[in-house]
Amino acid sequence: MADIFTEVDEDLRRDRAERLWKKYGNYVLALAVLIVMGTGGWTWWTDHQRKQSAAEGNRFFAALATMDPAQPQPAIEKFAAVGREAKSGYRTLALMHEAGLKARAKDVDGALALYRAVAADTAADADLRDAATLLGALVAVEKLSQAEIDTMLAGLTAGSSAWRFSALEVSAAAALRGGNRGRAKDLYTRIADDPAAPASLRARAAEMLQALAG
Repeated sequence: MADIFTEVDEDLRRDRAERLWKKYGNYVLALAVLIVMGTGGWTWWTDHQRKQSAAEGNRFFAALATMDPAQPQPAIEKFAAVGREAKSGYRTLALMHEAGLKARAKDVDGALALYRAVAADTAADADLRDAATLLGALVAVEKLSQAEIDTMLAGLTAGSSAWRFSALEVSAAAALRGGNRGRAKDLYTRIADDPAAPASLRARAAEMLQALAG
């Protein structure tokens, strides 16, 4: 009988932890996209406004103007066209936006392929490549195995990337989904105990640790 109660208790803990991840997962994605737009996007904009034709910029911003969460396809098609044809930094930004829209439309395979394309593009800005790696892992965290997610994020979690704490959070979520609670706890502890981590990530990690403790 005690074993039955133990199993029920474990199920409740796991369910609570997964609900917390689902609650905060969208926040992490939105935050990451916002950071990309606010930092990398601005860098590309100021640099390539000087170097590239106004036509490419006009096409990119025309695609931005068509973004509608309720009807994403028109913007997806416009960003895809810019991504295929542009020769400037607008290509990278268009691919990132197209991937984000596909992720929101539940096209995980399509989004992941685009994020991987950006991450593998040696001509793209290094910060945007890292961001694409992180976002690719995030959208695929419920699709790929823990080992695959860890492999994708190894370059971020093991280094000093500005994305390392978010990468650790995604790796922890993958471990949790894979049933590896011990590794999830270790990763959340790394985030919660690191004073260099953003306060919001430390707070979420602490809450997840509390949920995992039962």
